[in-house]
Amino acid sequence: MMNFTLLKHEMLTTIKLFSIILAVLMLYIISIVYMYNPEMSNTLNKLTETMPELMSAFGMSNIGNSLIEFLSTYLYGFLLLVLPLVFIIMLANKLVMGYIDNGSMAYLIATPNTRFKIVFTQAFFLVASILVLLTATTLIAIIFSGILFPNELDLSTFLTLNIGLFFLHFAISGYCFLVSCSSKDLRTSYAYSTGIPILFYLIQALSNMGGSLEKLKYFTIYSLFTPEKLMTQDSSSFWMLGALFLIGLLCYMLAIRVFVTRDLYL
Repeated sequence: MMNFTLLKHEMLTTIKLFSIILAVLMLYIISIVYMYNPEMSNTLNKLTETMPELMSAFGMSNIGNSLIEFLSTYLYGFLLLVLPLVFIIMLANKLVMGYIDNGSMAYLIATPNTRFKIVFTQAFFLVASILVLLTATTLIAIIFSGILFPNELDLSTFLTLNIGLFFLHFAISGYCFLVSCSSKDLRTSYAYSTGIPILFYLIQALSNMGGSLEKLKYFTIYSLFTPEKLMTQDSSSFWMLGALFLIGLLCYMLAIRVFVTRDLYL
């Protein structure tokens, strides 16, 4: 099913990108956990009152009264949505279209490996990389929350939030992988794999402002990830996660089929 030599190669070539994204996430997560104190909360409340619409757009309008509510507001409205997205876009394009664009795919196909084995290996690596990245960020947040604010973090709720986050990025990565497998060139692949997710995020930001713009949430995949509903274990939030998983699975299956059957001009 998989080419372990190719898998090892991808691990070695991706470690730099992975480390940079993880380091930035770690820096911001530690900073946000540290900000959970009365003095900083008062400052953030004043900032929210000064720019209510802007803060709402990025899902930061409600600071909350507990550590889990605070982290939900400041991690899952922007940071943990956008930075992993950057990693996904770069990696998804590198794993398939990057090889096609620089001519390396011809050498991969010339080896005693089927197209299915090659593309399945790349798909597996993309999903595994996202899982490792989000697992690492989850552990970082848990460790530093425990050090700075012992016993204040609701672990079960926090883990539920991160499982939901993984399903969101699983769906987005499936779309990006599908674009990488089906595009005619690297420029087109980057354009669609970057443009559509960012457009969805901007639509979500506009819908967060409320009013007549709130209806825009029905036009973005980000509306299927609802931290506030996951924290209360609202039944609708789990149906949404199921939809995200199904979207991601269908995209990956279609991507593999497209790559196996498409004409490659190498």
